[in-house]
Amino acid sequence: MSSSTPIPYPFEWTPVMEVPEALRGIHDKAQVDVRLPSGDTAVMVTRYKDVRSLFADPRLSKNIARPGMARISKDNDLFVDPKIDGDPPHHSAMRGLVTRAFTARRIELLRPFAQSVTDELLDAMEAGPKPADLNEALAFPLPILVICKLLGVPPEDRDKFRRLVDGFLSVSKLPPAEVEECRKGLWAYLAELITAKRADPGDDLIGSLIKVRDEDDNRLSEYELHHWTQSLLIAGYVTTASQIGTGTAVLLHRRDLFEQVKADSSLVEPTVEELLRTQIMGSSIGTLRYALTDIELSDGSVIKEGTSVLLSEEGANTDERVFKDPFTIDIHRTENHHMTFGAGIHYCVGAALARMELQVATETLLRRFPDIRLAVPAAELPRGLGGFMEGFSEVPVTW
Repeated sequence: MSSSTPIPYPFEWTPVMEVPEALRGIHDKAQVDVRLPSGDTAVMVTRYKDVRSLFADPRLSKNIARPGMARISKDNDLFVDPKIDGDPPHHSAMRGLVTRAFTARRIELLRPFAQSVTDELLDAMEAGPKPADLNEALAFPLPILVICKLLGVPPEDRDKFRRLVDGFLSVSKLPPAEVEECRKGLWAYLAELITAKRADPGDDLIGSLIKVRDEDDNRLSEYELHHWTQSLLIAGYVTTASQIGTGTAVLLHRRDLFEQVKADSSLVEPTVEELLRTQIMGSSIGTLRYALTDIELSDGSVIKEGTSVLLSEEGANTDERVFKDPFTIDIHRTENHHMTFGAGIHYCVGAALARMELQVATETLLRRFPDIRLAVPAAELPRGLGGFMEGFSEVPVTW
């Protein structure tokens, strides 16, 4: 282990718009000990070089249903599923089944739909009362409706599965009984959806996975069909929704940056990337791994076999060896190979989708509402603590 006293993790965002103080100086060592919400201890890898290489390193396993393995939550077995193999070669085969739905070309074909949804949502916000909660007006419904279309989920079910997913991803927010109710409810909902789609197939990702399952039992079991449908549904909206709301709040707080992007739409894309790099809406708690053998890091220290490991995306994203002035939000940054979407075989399959939605939301909001601003001081924005994402739970805006 690398430090005598584990650092509480996720890090505390105080002040709410600033990079956590715990990140400053964290790169002095390639690994530090952290204490998870469960009370368990894990090793966090801090440096860009190590994080990037370990995402693709077979010596780290995603199969974390092991005796003695650290847990994220004491109330919820997040990502612990002994029936699912998260390592190659099985993971690689499963990943190949879903990446076809997330190609850059297919995502660009979805852009007009995302634009239309964004326009309709902002029409409703403009016609409604002020101040408005940007989360409820835009940040959450946009990615939910887009992932519904991509997967083939009835859009009228969005409120139902949002409630179930939020409970499924509780770290310490909800009591165990309520977490379990949401987990069972989400699984039952997906079972009904898959049954309905078997009876009436559609040209969507769930329909494609059902076809693979029914035509080739060796490639996808019934349990895996449910698991991957659930995973794609969750991943397709939670992180993007939190990033839209919280990233926009940062931009509204930093009026100097806001005015630059408003005046020059070509800055939308680098602004989205820089807000992703700062990753103010969450942590790397979902990168929990298990060391299958000893692993030497860039400073010569060794992660011991059997250690629970976190790959710190926020640590990698603020490593001064890679990023000049890493704690400064620089929307003119030209080299921005941040690690927010992971890397290698575990690079987020939905990265192109998230980027497209973030770009559409940012450009349209600033164009439609050129004088939009936070309706409360930034220090009063509430964080959604206790969940998988810890972005702002409300983003009141006016115009």
